[in-house]
Amino acid sequence: MGKEIRDFLKEVISIVVMAFILAIILRTFLGEGRVIPSGSMLPTIHIKDKVWVDKIIYRFKDPARGDIVVFTPPEELGQKGPFIKRVIGLPGETVEVRDGKVFINGVPLQEPYIAEPPMYEYGPVKVPKGAFFVMGDNRNYSLDSHMWNSWLRQDHIWGKALLIYWPPNRIKLLERGVST
Repeated sequence: MGKEIRDFLKEVISIVVMAFILAIILRTFLGEGRVIPSGSMLPTIHIKDKVWVDKIIYRFKDPARGDIVVFTPPEELGQKGPFIKRVIGLPGETVEVRDGKVFINGVPLQEPYIAEPPMYEYGPVKVPKGAFFVMGDNRNYSLDSHMWNSWLRQDHIWGKALLIYWPPNRIKLLERGVST
């Protein structure tokens, strides 16, 4: 094999190795794509949508109401992660579900993104420090905080879902859309 061919192969191999290392760093520390396996976030996120998850944002700020987060579910559920839900209740807030609405500290949330009003009653409960109350947008078909015997701890949150990037006809930024 000639020197030119060997040099070319070395260069190709080094490029492939560098790309592999960069991909590992990107996925480990910055973000990653996730395929959505369930309908718990309908109508916002559909089954088999691919979302980009920012893994760095919560190193600089806490999750906010309305953020769509990806996380490891509480151990008590016996479920393997990851889950994806919307942050509804923040630490120290009281959450209640009644009359087809979610209330935070007695004030109803304005939630234009939900599939349908909740058909159950829940609470009131106070969210402890270092934890969050999360719910799927498909309220009546979501395994979320209203069904758990525990809270979503902040250290279980991987990152924030920023956008749907696949399929192409559904590309969009995922915004909060929550107000009290």
